[in-house]
Amino acid sequence: MTAQRKVRLEVRNVSLAFGATPVLRNVNLDIKPGEFFALLGPSGCGKSTLLRLIAGFNQAQSGAVCIDGADITRIPPWERDIGMVFQNYALWPHMTVAQNVAFGLQERKLPRADIQRKTQSALELVGLQDYGQRRPSQLSGGQQQRVAVARTIAIEPKLLLLDEPLSNLDAQLRVHMRTELLALQRKLGVTTIFVTHDQEEALSISDRVAVLDGGVIQQVGTPMELFDRPANRFIASFVGTINLLSGTAHTTADGTTFESPLLGRLALPRTSAVSGSAEIAFRPHTLTLASPDRAGSADKVWMQGSVAHREFLGEFIRYRIDVQGIDIVADQPHYGGSIEFLPGALVKIGIQPGQIRLLAA
Repeated sequence: MTAQRKVRLEVRNVSLAFGATPVLRNVNLDIKPGEFFALLGPSGCGKSTLLRLIAGFNQAQSGAVCIDGADITRIPPWERDIGMVFQNYALWPHMTVAQNVAFGLQERKLPRADIQRKTQSALELVGLQDYGQRRPSQLSGGQQQRVAVARTIAIEPKLLLLDEPLSNLDAQLRVHMRTELLALQRKLGVTTIFVTHDQEEALSISDRVAVLDGGVIQQVGTPMELFDRPANRFIASFVGTINLLSGTAHTTADGTTFESPLLGRLALPRTSAVSGSAEIAFRPHTLTLASPDRAGSADKVWMQGSVAHREFLGEFIRYRIDVQGIDIVADQPHYGGSIEFLPGALVKIGIQPGQIRLLAA
């Protein structure tokens, strides 16, 4: 099986409702040729509905879906040349692995020799070339997932759609299989859209990610862009762990200031023209903890609190620190001989101004 032609997918001004309930609201996406693109969001945000709409199983009330500029909105699913791997794999239990993989090729009425060649090639790509005569019930969950992928790539689709394909696997296998999926996608070059509610999955293997909430795309960007420069409070809270402090911002041509009871007045880089009620966001791993009697460095903003709770998480310790009734989360790397703070201990928290992000309230 050779690398496939890479196509571009566009979703233009798509809105969809089930009855009186809006599910997708004016969705716009431009997915690049050969991109591994993730749709990320909480349950019920509309990501699987959007994926099914791209596949042709759902119809929008307005908007269009285009592949390489050609509108496919009204084309039925079986004529779109799109492959989809479902969450439950949807394998035929009475068929062998090879028969499952060959099913789509037989439906396309290909010559028998082509069916055998493409089936064997797809099985080899997913490492199941010796399992063709087994039934799905004789396979592990990870192997069944590979069969579902092989069946989909055997038809050489223009687009590969993956709807939470790893959710039925245990944690360790999920990590292994997502790496395999990405390696396979890179080998084939097929434009791929991956739906997941798991932020670690989305951030670890995707070129770009669209985060949805309430049927609205909140932000599209690379994993690092979403993590380092969240567009709003939802993104900051959903992608990774975040600390948020409320206050008042004032932006002028000279820069931005932020005032809060905990930190007083802070000068921030002018990254956005936010004025009025606002929040600052900062990640737990960017904080420095120190004993209260230790002098704080001038390059950080310092505040003091007491440790309310601590969790040992292997590579780091997560502290929850009470600062005047506000819960601040701080992650500190753990290594042999490192200083630990016990619950009840007073600590100083240092924040690097360059790691602070200003968000409109």
